[in-house]
Amino acid sequence: MTDAPPLCLTVAGSDSGGGAGIQADLKTMLALGVHGMSVVTAVTAQNSLGVQGVWELPAEAVKAQYRAVVDDIGVHAVKTGMLASTALVETVAELLAATSAPAVVDPVGVSKHGDALLAASALDAVRKELLPRATVATPNLDEVAQLTGVVVESEDDMRRAADAVLAYGPQWALIKGGHLAAHGNQAADLLTDGDTLLWLRAPRHGNRHTHGTGCTLASALAAGLAKGQDVPQAAMEAKEYVSGALAAGFALGAGIGPVDHAWQWNR
Repeated sequence: MTDAPPLCLTVAGSDSGGGAGIQADLKTMLALGVHGMSVVTAVTAQNSLGVQGVWELPAEAVKAQYRAVVDDIGVHAVKTGMLASTALVETVAELLAATSAPAVVDPVGVSKHGDALLAASALDAVRKELLPRATVATPNLDEVAQLTGVVVESEDDMRRAADAVLAYGPQWALIKGGHLAAHGNQAADLLTDGDTLLWLRAPRHGNRHTHGTGCTLASALAAGLAKGQDVPQAAMEAKEYVSGALAAGFALGAGIGPVDHAWQWNR
């Protein structure tokens, strides 16, 4: 009988176009050798052009999914994504508090196309309830500005942003700097716990098909933690995986296509 692989749970919204959300998370987890499980927090009508609709699930449904998975199957790492509302943020924070596995919190605020995926009224709950439960918080630059007010225009600003995020209580902050224009052909992310400072750099790719990048990085990081890696190792391997997926991103529909989660198999 084959031993079960490491277990990783995504708590996030569904992307009907398959590029981001739980779909991206599960593809990433499969590609990286862990068993992916899911708690759906919201359903979106979404494609390459944007988000046409969002339907939030009741907090009781989210809690029931989580308990069904964790109490029976178990979990080695949890990744959170789109949580949509104060009620869901508070519910998931409470669930994480009772779970011993490491947690990657991706504080999803807007989609790739600029569509709001988190109510403004929920930001305070993210700061006070969710971020303190995170092993690693992984905001992008827009989410940093939403949460902390720090506007990042340089790598020095990324250091200030990381400090501001850490002040809310996560053990580590991974500031995703892919939208930063600095260093032209280099995409830089910053990982820090306040003492260790690790820059994760990879070549920029001209490929415009980048939908799901943030979800993919966070779930790749969670997959590494599920396999027992420490945070720096998991982050470095996640960056390498995402860089390959970005380079292989492909056209889908009339807008922004997804990264290629199966790039390692398709090359």
